[in-house]
Amino acid sequence: MCLALPARVLSVDAAKDTATVAIEQVKVDVSLALLDNIQVDDYVLVHVGYALQKISEEEARKTLELFAAAGSTENML
Repeated sequence: MCLALPARVLSVDAAKDTATVAIEQVKVDVSLALLDNIQVDDYVLVHVGYALQKISEEEARKTLELFAAAGSTENML
């Protein structure tokens, strides 16, 4: 089963085609190779080090709330 997590973009490195994203308090660098026009404060779905899709802040919040309700947000990365 594959699982993609919503994350907020904190910074973008256009030269490396990467971004630093945050999932709750955890920060990680991810590839933006699959997406165009990602900016700081956008929300993206992250899976195995890649940003797969841009999503709305509302969608990200709802998804994280569901993970939290299921007790699944601890140690996600």
